[in-house]
Amino acid sequence: MNRFIADIQTMKALPPAQRPCIHHMEGRIRFRACTNDYLCDNCEFEQYFYDEYTVHAVVEPVDVNEVRGFKMPQGYYLHHGHGWARIEEGSSVRIGIDDFALRLLGPLDRIEAPLTGKAVKQGKPHIAVARGEHRTSVLSPLSGVVTAVNPKVKTKGDLANQDPYTEGWVMTLHPHDLRKEIKDLMIAQQSLAFLEEEVDRLHGIMEEVLPLAADGGNLGKDLFGAMPQMGWERLTRAFLRT
Repeated sequence: MNRFIADIQTMKALPPAQRPCIHHMEGRIRFRACTNDYLCDNCEFEQYFYDEYTVHAVVEPVDVNEVRGFKMPQGYYLHHGHGWARIEEGSSVRIGIDDFALRLLGPLDRIEAPLTGKAVKQGKPHIAVARGEHRTSVLSPLSGVVTAVNPKVKTKGDLANQDPYTEGWVMTLHPHDLRKEIKDLMIAQQSLAFLEEEVDRLHGIMEEVLPLAADGGNLGKDLFGAMPQMGWERLTRAFLRT
């Protein structure tokens, strides 16, 4: 972030109540006085701002494809465990759970990610989700250090169900080896073909436990809730690969 270093001394010469916060100078917030002598690294508001700003600064996908009713935006990478990754500015990567997995599990009570500063590894179960008494994990699509978490989904997991690719994101990472690991993810037609196969497998399970349940149309938003006979553990093993 541009810190207007050349102007800091000028700003410090102003009366305390007139010293604009860096974020006001960058046009992100209305006027707010700096209360920490421009020592942003030790500023409580700085941390608060990023906790909130990163939640609301998510850009809406430009184009969203559908595979038999399940959504997958263009430009998003997909892991075979149904976690998604989107590359952002400054080599940051935003991570979330795809529409297929969220509709499979139904409305979640909470989604928990590792704390900021923790390291995660690609393909390891670092994201925890819960629905009532049911628990499972989602594999991280990439390795890296956690730089932010979405505080909203920790207490309102169904936000991800409602908006999986924007407001329902889970965490951001500073990736360790993006160039190498991105090759293990799917994008564009690869993602769509994978989702086609996953929907076929899901229909197979549905027909096995309840014949004629899968009629070929679009599936609902709470598949486990509608058909608990499929089994939480069976579904998570089969599709989340945990």
